[in-house]
Amino acid sequence: MPLNPPITDWHGRRVWLIGASSGIGRAVAALLHARGAQVCVSARQQGLLDAFVREHPGSQALVLDVTDAQAVASAAQQLLVAAPLDLVCYCAGHYRPMSANALDLAELLRHQCVNVTGVLQVLAAVVPTLLQAAAAGRTPHLSLVASVAGWRGLPQSLAYGPTKAALINLAENLFLDLRPQGVGVSLVNPGFVDTPLTAQNEFSMPALLTPEQAAQAIVRGWERGQFEMHFPKRFTGVLKLMRCLPYRWYFPLVHRITGL
Repeated sequence: MPLNPPITDWHGRRVWLIGASSGIGRAVAALLHARGAQVCVSARQQGLLDAFVREHPGSQALVLDVTDAQAVASAAQQLLVAAPLDLVCYCAGHYRPMSANALDLAELLRHQCVNVTGVLQVLAAVVPTLLQAAAAGRTPHLSLVASVAGWRGLPQSLAYGPTKAALINLAENLFLDLRPQGVGVSLVNPGFVDTPLTAQNEFSMPALLTPEQAAQAIVRGWERGQFEMHFPKRFTGVLKLMRCLPYRWYFPLVHRITGL
C-alpha cells in the first residue's frame, strides 16, 4: 500500500528542484520536463542553469544559494506568486571525504550549512504554502535527498554522514507531521551515483549508477507513492541488512570491507 498519493500524471505540475545544476538533481529535472512538468531548477551556478533552460524549453532557472536564508525566502515567494508548487525536492549537497585524523572545522560547518541548514530554510519557506495547497484539495509533495551514508557510520564520512543522518530523521518527522494533513513526504537514499561529488572518491565505488538511472528510480518512487527510495537495491539492500548488526559485528565488518 502506498504511503503517499501516487503521482500518476506530471503534465502541468509545478516542480521546484533545488540543487539541480548537475548530477541527480539535473537528471530528475530533465526527466520531469520530458514528462510534462513545469520545472524550475535552482543552484548557485547561473551558467549551468541557463544551459538547462536552453536545452529544456519552457523550464525556469532561479539562481539560489541555500545557505542564504533571505535568498531562499525570496526565491520561494517569487515562485509562489504565480501558483502553488506541486513538488519541492531538495537535492543540494556538499561533500568532502574526511576522517577524524584530518579534521577540518570549516569543512564540517560547510557540510552542515548546505546539507542541513539549507533544508531547514527551504522548509520554513515552503511548508506553510504546501499545507495551504493541501487544504485547498491539491496533493503537494516534499522530497529530501539524503544518502545511504546516513544509515550508519562509515570511513571518510565524518563530515558528510552525520548531515545525511539528520535528513533521514528529518524526513521521518516531516512524514509523521505532514502526511495526515495531505502533504506527501518522501526520502531518497542513493548509493553511489556518478556525479561531480562522488568523483572525489579515490576508491572503487560498487554498483555505480548514472544520474539518469538514479532519476528513473526517484521518479518511479514518486509515481508509486513510496516514502523511501534507495538504489541500486543490489547494493543498498546489503547496507540495509548491515544496519541491523550489533556494533561488535558492524565495526569489524566495515573495516574489513573498506580496508580503512
